[in-house]
Amino acid sequence: MTRPTVPTHATHTTRPARPIRLGPRAATALVLVTLIGVAAFGWPLLADRQSGLAHSHDAPWLFAALLPLLVAVVVATIADDGMDSKAVAMLGVLAAVGAALRPLGAGTAGLEPMFFLMVLSGRVLGPGFGFVLGSVTMFASALLTGGVGPWMPFQMLAMGWFSLGAGLLPGPSRIRGRAELAMLAAYGFLGSFAYGTVMNLQGWVMLQGMGQGISFHPGDPVPANLARFLAYCLATSVGWDLGRAALTVVLTFALGTILLKALRRATRKAAFDAPVSFDSAVKVAPATPTKRVQPGTEGDIQTLQR
Repeated sequence: MTRPTVPTHATHTTRPARPIRLGPRAATALVLVTLIGVAAFGWPLLADRQSGLAHSHDAPWLFAALLPLLVAVVVATIADDGMDSKAVAMLGVLAAVGAALRPLGAGTAGLEPMFFLMVLSGRVLGPGFGFVLGSVTMFASALLTGGVGPWMPFQMLAMGWFSLGAGLLPGPSRIRGRAELAMLAAYGFLGSFAYGTVMNLQGWVMLQGMGQGISFHPGDPVPANLARFLAYCLATSVGWDLGRAALTVVLTFALGTILLKALRRATRKAAFDAPVSFDSAVKVAPATPTKRVQPGTEGDIQTLQR
């Protein structure tokens, strides 16, 4: 009697890496953080002459409000099944790498290599992950370089927005290859100027008496102050922002393909979301009747040969 054979095999289907999903609770937390950030950056433009304008006074309050909201974004993303322990571990690794990259170019004509890493990470891992990564990276780098000050919460917000924007670009199913690199380089170029402009707004309101054409005048109409602010940016920070933007473009084209593949491969392995199906096939060989023959006969010999 032949025993049945039961071959069992698993069929794995590989799916492309997808950004971490931004659920409704995480989106709500991000909107709340963004509204607080916009108010923190822009309220001096709407204040009158009797209001306190120095961001050095309101930055501690902003920092105290920002950290719980960042935690809320992470918790909300986890609650929406967007992040698990492996994604949180990846967040820590990328934040550590970004914090280590920042001192390499700090203080040298605006050359900051961490920006290209934020663009690629936000692209692969999604807007919610990108915002938290940008903020945490800036916080870690400030501790690493001794850059803790009233500007730090504003840097965290600006870098979070920068990385979030990369996650909101058209998906990889639409744009791949060289076109994707060109899109990321263009975003990195424009985003570097946007980051510098937003941070200029934070420092500009504290610097008065620089000159009638570029100083902040509290209580003046918003269009007049914005015109002076544009003159201030052109006079003080265009060269610095250009260095940051140019380095971001160069690193994106030079290392973008390799890093995108590595991040997407790590995302697929960390997610473990490839569906697995088990197929079992039971094959039973038909029983062959045996003939009983007398020992020593020709039939017995043939049976033994079989």
